[in-house]
Amino acid sequence: MSTTRRKFSTEFKVKVVLESLKERETLESLAKKYELLPTQISAWKAQALQNFGQVFSSDKQQPKEKPVDIEKLYWQIGQLKVENDYLKKKLQ
Repeated sequence: MSTTRRKFSTEFKVKVVLESLKERETLESLAKKYELLPTQISAWKAQALQNFGQVFSSDKQQPKEKPVDIEKLYWQIGQLKVENDYLKKKLQ
């Protein structure tokens, strides 16, 4: 009897953390409401509090570049090498 790990969206985590920060309900009641463990809510809350400083930092970060598919680039390099070698042989 195996259980699969549940994955929660960022929006869901933010919703739960914001409710826990309001402190209108206990962690236990929030955990019961969202079918989570209180320790999970505490971990998300700690992570959010740790990263709040970055939201308001004055240092402007460079926009993050999109991750490039390395395998695709290597494949393209291989294609270009083959074409280059073929054209060199045609010239000779």
